[in-house]
Amino acid sequence: AKASGYFSLLKQALRGEEMDYTQGSIRKAVIMLAIPMMLEMTMESLFALVDAYFVGGLGKAAVATVGLTESVLSIIYSIAIGISMAATTVVARRIGEKDPYGASRAAMQALYLSFAFSVLVSIVGLIYSREILGIMGADKEMIASGHGYTKIALAGNLVIVLLFLINGIFRGAGEGSLAMRRLWLANILNIFLCPLCIYGLDLGLPGAAIATTIGRGVGVVYQLYHLCSGKKLIRLTWHHVKPELDTIL
Repeated sequence: AKASGYFSLLKQALRGEEMDYTQGSIRKAVIMLAIPMMLEMTMESLFALVDAYFVGGLGKAAVATVGLTESVLSIIYSIAIGISMAATTVVARRIGEKDPYGASRAAMQALYLSFAFSVLVSIVGLIYSREILGIMGADKEMIASGHGYTKIALAGNLVIVLLFLINGIFRGAGEGSLAMRRLWLANILNIFLCPLCIYGLDLGLPGAAIATTIGRGVGVVYQLYHLCSGKKLIRLTWHHVKPELDTIL
């Protein structure tokens, strides 16, 4: 009976059944939030693994370029996770206060902060992709053949940051399973698009970055649809568009 109860809880977490996390068992609330988050982080790591697997046919230099670029992107991941945690905290507090409007307003300000950070990284990536690979220890051959991958990956960092951020917003609102489902969608697209772009369209190493960016981008579109559709606790409308510096800070 105990095992059956845990299995039922697992199914509820995966289905994303709505519940008031301020009421009832804290243990159940933690499990309901933790299961989607664990699966989400597992699937997030698949992007780099898929890229490395499919570019393996392009040679060791291509695989090394993916590894070096992912090392740089990990810095972006850490900042994105930090902003995401801040958004989760503020949104969760507003939801606990039964203030979904305030939660939506905080979510919009977090989006502004993420966008500003992403634009800065994109500019640096577009201009200095060769220098970044050089700093990471790449030789001339790797820089010549791989700077296009690095440039696309860094220029498209907005989708990475938004994925982390909007997932954090949904988690703060108790919608962790929605964040998990968008990663399923993004990873499935990436698995199909990587070989198509690299070998089918003969784009080579940059094709891997294009495929991953498209996969993540579709995931972001999926997230934004739910943020603006009005079917969840968090709903972004024109009333939330005005920037609020105090909230951003």
